[in-house]
Amino acid sequence: MSIIQQGDDSFMQEALKEARKAFDCDEVPVGAVIVHAGRIIARAHNMTEKLNDVTAHAEMICFTSAAAFLNSKYLTDCVLYVTLEPCVMCAGASFWTQIPQIVFGATDAKRGYQRCKTNLLHPSTKIKGGVLEEACSNLLKEFFRKKRS
Repeated sequence: MSIIQQGDDSFMQEALKEARKAFDCDEVPVGAVIVHAGRIIARAHNMTEKLNDVTAHAEMICFTSAAAFLNSKYLTDCVLYVTLEPCVMCAGASFWTQIPQIVFGATDAKRGYQRCKTNLLHPSTKIKGGVLEEACSNLLKEFFRKKRS
């Protein structure tokens, strides 16, 4: 997986493509990509329904794929782009990968890691939220609106 691009918006667009794949599979539409040296090395979307696995979040699948690509359990030179603020589980996993930066689109007021009083991220991890927030949020809203009708 070697798409070369520039900028947070471009990489978040790629994460949104993954989220749309999840939407099309009737999964909660969250997508993620991991970038290393300006290249996407991992991409994933939620697969909890397909795999019957509550841990099959986009971020978790991306971490595993990126680690395999780099042949390293640490993602110290990578950036995670994800369409929704990571949950507590994914934030905790990011701690162990030592990923230095996470960029997310929409905030998650109900299940996002920021609700915790304790910082779950690695001390060196920088966070940036709100990248293409409207597009990320609208996809989630459309999914749940469709589920309710």
